[in-house]
Amino acid sequence: MTRHDELLTVRQVLDELGGVSRRTFYRWREIGKAPDGIRLPNGELRIYRSELNVWLESLREVV
Repeated sequence: MTRHDELLTVRQVLDELGGVSRRTFYRWREIGKAPDGIRLPNGELRIYRSELNVWLESLREVV
């Protein structure tokens, strides 16, 4: 995480992933196959852009 790292909503992450469904994303989180996130006091989930990028890069290396 960088000092000015952007916090993305789940909707923004899903859009970045090309329209992955919310259900699929949360299933990935349940099995530990999604980027790390933080839970805000209101219960909403946010993903740091840097964490999303690291996660995407890790998928590329596997292929």
